Amino acid sequence: MATFVANRRDNAKLAFMIYRGEVKAVYCIHSWFPAGSTTYTTRPEKDVNIDGRWEFTGSKAEDKIFNKYVGTDVSHHFNRGNSNPIFYLNCQEQTHNE
Repeated sequence: MATFVANRRDNAKLAFMIYRGEVKAVYCIHSWFPAGSTTYTTRPEKDVNIDGRWEFTGSKAEDKIFNKYVGTDVSHHFNRGNSNPIFYLNCQEQTHNE
Protein backbone atom coordinates (compact mmCIF):
# COMPACT_ATOMS: atom_id res chain seq x y z
CA MET A 1 0.00 0.00 0.00
CA ALA A 2 2.80 2.46 0.84
CA THR A 3 4.35 2.06 -2.63
CA PHE A 4 0.96 2.63 -4.29
CA VAL A 5 0.43 5.84 -2.31
CA ALA A 6 3.98 7.01 -3.03
CA ASN A 7 3.46 6.43 -6.77
CA ARG A 8 0.23 8.43 -6.73
CA ARG A 9 1.85 11.18 -4.69
CA ASP A 10 4.84 11.36 -7.05
CA ASN A 11 2.56 11.50 -10.10
CA ALA A 12 0.47 14.38 -8.75
CA LYS A 13 1.18 17.60 -10.64
CA LEU A 14 -1.42 19.92 -9.08
CA ALA A 15 -2.77 20.34 -5.56
CA PHE A 16 -6.27 21.73 -5.07
CA MET A 17 -7.14 23.47 -1.81
CA ILE A 18 -10.77 22.68 -1.10
CA TYR A 19 -13.15 24.09 1.49
CA ARG A 20 -16.69 22.78 1.86
CA GLY A 21 -16.53 21.07 -1.52
CA GLU A 22 -15.33 24.08 -3.50
CA VAL A 23 -11.88 24.65 -5.00
CA LYS A 24 -10.35 27.74 -3.37
CA ALA A 25 -6.80 27.61 -4.80
CA VAL A 26 -4.61 25.53 -7.12
CA TYR A 27 -0.86 24.94 -6.73
CA CYS A 28 1.80 23.34 -8.93
CA ILE A 29 3.68 20.73 -6.89
CA HIS A 30 7.47 21.04 -7.05
CA SER A 31 8.65 18.52 -4.42
CA TRP A 32 7.34 16.25 -1.65
CA PHE A 33 8.81 16.02 1.88
CA PRO A 34 7.94 14.17 5.10
CA ALA A 35 5.52 16.33 7.11
CA GLY A 36 7.15 18.91 9.32
CA SER A 37 10.44 19.02 7.42
CA THR A 38 9.90 22.39 5.69
CA THR A 39 9.76 25.77 7.44
CA TYR A 40 6.41 26.88 8.87
CA THR A 41 5.69 30.40 10.03
CA THR A 42 1.94 30.16 10.62
CA ARG A 43 1.53 26.86 12.50
CA PRO A 44 3.30 25.31 15.49
CA GLU A 45 5.65 22.41 14.67
CA LYS A 46 3.57 19.97 16.76
CA ASP A 47 0.62 20.54 14.40
CA VAL A 48 2.56 19.64 11.25
CA ASN A 49 5.22 17.13 12.30
CA ILE A 50 3.04 14.00 11.99
CA ASP A 51 4.55 10.57 11.25
CA GLY A 52 3.38 9.08 7.96
CA ARG A 53 2.15 12.40 6.56
CA TRP A 54 3.69 14.32 3.66
CA GLU A 55 3.77 17.95 2.55
CA PHE A 56 4.77 19.61 -0.69
CA THR A 57 6.51 22.76 -1.79
CA GLY A 58 5.14 24.49 -4.83
CA SER A 59 3.79 27.66 -6.35
CA LYS A 60 0.42 29.07 -7.33
CA ALA A 61 -0.69 27.57 -10.63
CA GLU A 62 -0.51 29.81 -13.69
CA ASP A 63 -3.60 32.00 -14.08
CA LYS A 64 -5.11 29.90 -16.90
CA ILE A 65 -5.15 26.76 -14.69
CA PHE A 66 -5.95 28.63 -11.47
CA ASN A 67 -8.96 30.42 -12.97
CA LYS A 68 -10.22 27.25 -14.67
CA TYR A 69 -10.67 25.41 -11.35
CA VAL A 70 -11.18 27.98 -8.58
CA GLY A 71 -14.86 28.13 -7.66
CA THR A 72 -15.57 24.63 -9.04
CA ASP A 73 -17.80 22.37 -6.95
CA VAL A 74 -15.96 19.08 -6.36
CA SER A 75 -18.10 17.81 -3.49
CA HIS A 76 -19.18 14.78 -5.55
CA HIS A 77 -15.62 13.39 -5.16
CA PHE A 78 -15.88 13.18 -1.35
CA ASN A 79 -17.91 11.02 0.98
CA ARG A 80 -19.76 12.94 3.67
CA GLY A 81 -17.73 12.97 6.88
CA ASN A 82 -14.45 12.05 5.15
CA SER A 83 -11.64 13.46 7.29
CA ASN A 84 -8.66 12.40 5.16
CA PRO A 85 -6.83 15.58 4.07
CA ILE A 86 -5.60 13.95 0.85
CA PHE A 87 -7.64 12.71 -2.10
CA TYR A 88 -5.87 11.57 -5.28
CA LEU A 89 -7.66 11.91 -8.61
CA ASN A 90 -6.10 10.83 -11.92
CA CYS A 91 -2.67 10.20 -10.33
CA GLN A 92 -2.13 6.64 -11.49
CA GLU A 93 1.30 5.66 -12.67
CA GLN A 94 1.69 6.70 -16.30
CA THR A 95 2.61 4.10 -18.89
CA HIS A 96 4.02 4.97 -22.29
CA ASN A 97 3.70 2.80 -25.37
CA GLU A 98 6.83 2.78 -27.51
